[in-house]
Amino acid sequence: MPGTVLGWRELVSLPELGLAGIPAKIDTGARTSSLHAEVLDDFTRDGQRLVRFAVDWGGQRHCCEAVHVDLRGITSSNGEKQERFVIKTPLMIGNLTFRAELSLADRSQMQFPMLIGRTALRRRFVVDSGHSWLQSGGNADMGPGRR
Repeated sequence: MPGTVLGWRELVSLPELGLAGIPAKIDTGARTSSLHAEVLDDFTRDGQRLVRFAVDWGGQRHCCEAVHVDLRGITSSNGEKQERFVIKTPLMIGNLTFRAELSLADRSQMQFPMLIGRTALRRRFVVDSGHSWLQSGGNADMGPGRR
């Protein structure tokens, strides 16, 4: 059994993208993790497919680039099938950093700009749905999506 226990919401970081302290909902009902992003461009550089996207949260716009792993049909929370860009990047939760696949989605109507699905959680974490911010330190009581 994994030793790291997560609450149903945590602060996470995407270090290769320069994003830290992102409020994320931990959702064992979702297979794929997703990040609120607006896709700006899909292009090739040095033979590698990349996607450029903007992440809006905390009142700021963060422009990022990542290797475009896939364009995948993903069923959204309302049951609608959407084509989404999928990237793979290091994800940090607490003291653990690992590579995770993230779909880029419009999460502007959601409370959290990021959702961590069960594929990223598998064999790494257990979730205590009765608690929040177990791996997020002392700053987790301030800001959007935190109550």
